[in-house]
Amino acid sequence: MALQSPFFNKRENEPYNPRQGAVNPNAAAVAGAVSTAAAAPTTPAANSAPVKEGESKLTVGPNIKLKGVEITDCDTLVVEGSVEATMDSRVIQISERGSFKGSADIDIAEIRGHFEGVLNARQKLVIYSTGKVTGKVRYGTIVIEEGGQLSGEIEFGSAATKTATAPTAVTSSRTGLQNVLSSAG
Repeated sequence: MALQSPFFNKRENEPYNPRQGAVNPNAAAVAGAVSTAAAAPTTPAANSAPVKEGESKLTVGPNIKLKGVEITDCDTLVVEGSVEATMDSRVIQISERGSFKGSADIDIAEIRGHFEGVLNARQKLVIYSTGKVTGKVRYGTIVIEEGGQLSGEIEFGSAATKTATAPTAVTSSRTGLQNVLSSAG
């Protein structure tokens, strides 16, 4: 005869007493008329940098694919999954497993994963050792860690000022220090 666990037995009729201070994660969906501001958590996630008041941050998590969109009014885009989009933002951060395909006008780009397409990093482009950037790239300043890859049509300067054009293919930096490329002709 098989023994059954008492854990799965039918409960006696007990009154339902929710824990004091517990938050129902489905409360916003049930209430319907509750504003999204009231349902939003007040503390940032433990692994993300705090967002300053008035700034917006979009995180595309691991195993998430976002395709065919235009991202606007986003201060920081964090890509941990896959994004195919066009965007104009302040900061993009692509994690080691993240990938972005499309076009981006960005102040600061930090690439640890893959970027393919048109990238205009108005202020600074940082390609870490695991990063790979291909396509048409324009930058204000650039930093490439050893192992970082950059290939395609590369230009220095913002879109408004085409000062120096340097079509080149940099596949990997070879020094132990970070390479800083500039427009020193």
